[in-house]
Amino acid sequence: MRALPGLRGLRGPPPLQLPLLLLCLLAAVRRGWADGNTTASPLTTLPIREEMMTKYSNLSLGSHNISLTASPLTTLPIREEMMTKYSNLSLESHSISLTAHSSVRVEKNITLERPSRIELTCKFTTSGDVNSVNVTWKKGDEQLRDYCINATGNMLYTQYMFTIINSNQMGKYSCFFEEEKEQRGTFNFRVPEVQGKNKPLVTYVGDSTVLICKCQHCSPLNWTWYSSNGSVQVPVDVHVNDKYAINGTNANETRLKIMQLSEDDKGSYWCHAVFQLGESQIHVELVVLSYLVPLKPFLGIVVEVIILVAIILFWEMYTQKKKMHTDDGKEFEQVEQLKSDDSNGVENNAPRHRKSESVSQ
Repeated sequence: MRALPGLRGLRGPPPLQLPLLLLCLLAAVRRGWADGNTTASPLTTLPIREEMMTKYSNLSLGSHNISLTASPLTTLPIREEMMTKYSNLSLESHSISLTAHSSVRVEKNITLERPSRIELTCKFTTSGDVNSVNVTWKKGDEQLRDYCINATGNMLYTQYMFTIINSNQMGKYSCFFEEEKEQRGTFNFRVPEVQGKNKPLVTYVGDSTVLICKCQHCSPLNWTWYSSNGSVQVPVDVHVNDKYAINGTNANETRLKIMQLSEDDKGSYWCHAVFQLGESQIHVELVVLSYLVPLKPFLGIVVEVIILVAIILFWEMYTQKKKMHTDDGKEFEQVEQLKSDDSNGVENNAPRHRKSESVSQ
């Protein structure tokens, strides 16, 4: 863990060059003359002549500053000039709590519409020594500096303050606590989401339809509509094509009206919302059907009924025909049976006649 050092020591100024010293002395002499002083100070009595100024007039003037650089752990990255410049911005404060034995990654989503001053705080609770915990901050994979660390008992606090004024500063900011294992808390900064119709919008050829996009509790700077029939998005220009009209009753809403629909109008339509810190978009799927499409299920049912009736009629005809063949076969068998019975009766009568003749003799 980083210690909390005091301010770094002051560096002494670099040795002044002779021309710079001479110029300073000359300026002191001239101020004395301008004030009308007859008794010159020790600085004004030095033998500085006009020829010396002429001699060194071609030399460059060098200036040197002494700056006090504080430790990243004792100061914040927002300097006095930045505080003055962005003092009118609202302050957004967000915090995350972590523990040493937690196995779940902690993330917090933050919606930001306009430039703001940000204050992020991470609290880490450990069962060991807080001095053995290494604390770092990152934006994505980039290491951050100028953050504060404080310890109270077995709890460690770290705070990072900055200002978001453009889209490049949006993204993920993470605090890391490295002890036996690494614990991380992440703040996700993003612009407001645009809301639209999730399901495809179904309409018919020749009708008109209205596509709607909204942004809850926000007011985009600008709305733009695009149409796409694949991977290419084409801006919808209401001045070129009269079939489109774009309007909105509120700043957080936009409506795209499409008139005299044709099957070529089907596809995806994207609405883009432009904010000070980025853009957000969503797409609405439009399906355009012809009037024959609703008849297709009905025609399918009719065809199924016709086929079913035909099968029933065919089966009835087949059954009737088979029954007729069965009846004919039975009649034929009966006739044959009668014939066989008649022939058997004749044969049986012949012996009887013979027997009766022999008896009569």
